[in-house]
Amino acid sequence: MSNGETSRFVRLHVELIMEVTDSDLLTGAALTRIDGDPSLPEEERRQSQETVREEPAEALAQLVDPFDLVAAVPGAELAQASWSSEELTDYDPDAEWEAAEWDLADDSEGAG
Repeated sequence: MSNGETSRFVRLHVELIMEVTDSDLLTGAALTRIDGDPSLPEEERRQSQETVREEPAEALAQLVDPFDLVAAVPGAELAQASWSSEELTDYDPDAEWEAAEWDLADDSEGAG
């Protein structure tokens, strides 16, 4: 804001790349989370279970919750969150990391 005001709302960009080292363990944990959620309607539960069994990325999406990442931050409250997951077929863990590759180059000045 150009008039010297500051906003109470801040967009925090976070991008993670996770390596699935044990897909059975990951899938089992996601299924346990789904089974233990009393708020899920039965049809949604079945769809979630099927999706998690087919895609490790979906299992991660079931287990990683943005609220958990910021719940303990003092003086701040999560107002809104969205997240997604996808399998990467062209990721090279040995390649040098470049912010521009992740569309973070313009945001790097404020990163910390």
